[in-house]
Amino acid sequence: MPASHVPAATGQAGLVEAAAAALGPHLLEAREAAGEVTLVVPREAVPDALRILRDAPGLAFEQLVDICGVDFPERATRFEVNYHLLSLRHNRRVRVKTMTDEASPVPSVVGLFPVAGWLERETWDMFGVLFEGNPDLRRILTDYGFEGHPFRKDFPLTGHVELRYSEEEKRVVYEPVKLTQDFRNFDFLSPWEGMLPGDEKA
Repeated sequence: MPASHVPAATGQAGLVEAAAAALGPHLLEAREAAGEVTLVVPREAVPDALRILRDAPGLAFEQLVDICGVDFPERATRFEVNYHLLSLRHNRRVRVKTMTDEASPVPSVVGLFPVAGWLERETWDMFGVLFEGNPDLRRILTDYGFEGHPFRKDFPLTGHVELRYSEEEKRVVYEPVKLTQDFRNFDFLSPWEGMLPGDEKA
């Protein structure tokens, strides 16, 4: 059904039906759970799917609120990229989801939603998801010399390097992370370290 002829959706079930009718072959899966509608589309169909959802009068998702990633390291396509859209006209939201891996870029949607420029940069910075066609895909939250992508599940909690100001060199220096572990012996019979009277753990 042409996007211009999609009827206005009423209720969550109506939204799923209207979106499925509008997206046609671009839609892999549509589901509604906990009052939220999620539409799954192939990676290469993301721009077309978002354009249809934006331009169809019955849907009118004209505002891109956020783009965020999710990491599932055990999967071949380890990353999910989620686009959260808002329709002010119909007062409803929808999530569009696609999957990719470390090497396969997702088409940029900067041409549809200019705000996507910064949102795609953040997703690349945190997860390492590539966006083909983004005119300025560089780090936005981490430092320019940062190694890795900190929201990946396999990124070390301590990071790779730490920075500090060196009084000797009068500048900020980067060094490998060195964490010392202090061990303590607890004397649970000591009145200073024991449980308080009445504590159920005592």
